Amino acid sequence: MTPRAADRARYDRATAHLDAPLAVVDLDAFDANAEDLVRRAGGKPIRVASKSVRCRALLERVLARDGFAGIMSFTLDESVWLARAGFEDVLLAYPSADRAGFAELAGDPKLAAAVTVMVDDPAQLELIDSARHGGKEEIRLCLELDTALQLLGGRVRIGARRSPLREPAQLAELARSIARRPGFRLVGLMAYEGHVAGVGDSLVGRPVRSRAIRLMQGAARRELAARRAAVVRAVRAVAPDLEFVNGGGTGSVQHTAAEDAVTEIAAGSGLYVPRLFDNYTSFTGRPAALFAQPVVRRPGVGAVTVLGGGYPASGAAGADRLPVPYLPEGLRYDPQEGPGEVQTPLLGSPADDLLIGDKVWFRHAKAGEMCERFDTLQFIEGDRVTGTAPTYRGEGRTFL
Repeated sequence: MTPRAADRARYDRATAHLDAPLAVVDLDAFDANAEDLVRRAGGKPIRVASKSVRCRALLERVLARDGFAGIMSFTLDESVWLARAGFEDVLLAYPSADRAGFAELAGDPKLAAAVTVMVDDPAQLELIDSARHGGKEEIRLCLELDTALQLLGGRVRIGARRSPLREPAQLAELARSIARRPGFRLVGLMAYEGHVAGVGDSLVGRPVRSRAIRLMQGAARRELAARRAAVVRAVRAVAPDLEFVNGGGTGSVQHTAAEDAVTEIAAGSGLYVPRLFDNYTSFTGRPAALFAQPVVRRPGVGAVTVLGGGYPASGAAGADRLPVPYLPEGLRYDPQEGPGEVQTPLLGSPADDLLIGDKVWFRHAKAGEMCERFDTLQFIEGDRVTGTAPTYRGEGRTFL
């Protein structure tokens, strides 16, 4: 029996009393992935990206481990909700236009102390001030640095379009603007190198492209390390009490942790290890989050149909954004239909061994987005379900 076949047997036994569709987290794999992230971080704390987890119970579980500290959230509404739930260090990773959220933050000392918001433009400060509605609490701020690699004088750009702040002087000037403005305190700096941390460099069957990605990422790491160090020096000259410099991501933990200027690492997807994180030379994780769909039809030899399953991930549309049939091994989508809203035909010889009501296990392309499809996660240890917990959706929270 292959390791994957053994996992399928465990998951089927553990959930034999449950009807699909359902979602599970293998806690042994989750914990092993957490341990590996800590090892790769080399002593620097890991801030957990909540968008990649979307389950409060699992956020609490990982933050109880040595080596993890703080949350990186994705909306202001989520940040406030988490802070009210008792999470004391929440960094909002994206600028917000949530005026009601800023009013709540400015009016509550506990929230204002727990939540740090992201800015990269003076206009965002104006928006926050206009939303205070009399709230006098000091708002904690973090600046974001554009990490993209620029070549040929800027004519070629590799990396996500995030902050407009790229050079040390630009960030230092915004830091001075904050220092002159009452009601704000600059406490952090963030730089997310998604073109390194979020792009696999070992693509199956594509050795030339894989080599090109590795060369690009090596150049990007060197360029960013030098520029990030210069930015930190410039910002600290204005704000010497800067509390943290955040960088990294699951795919670049050990590289970013090696930079002296960085004080903490962000990671989240490495806990679940979705399919987009299979193609890395920097680490190998264990798939921990899966969902199961039931077989409801057997339309012919070498074919079965499962209920639902059309759960594409965000990003540029493509086959890599689709869930992948994982267990039993050897199933594939019908190219004429793909994964559908209400039914998904699957082809391959393993289909002939599947009966009506059997489960087919899938891995989502991205981490936390799976949780937007399910109210509850079943926690598996060995071959037993040992607990359950609601996802954000199960708690009635859909932040985006």
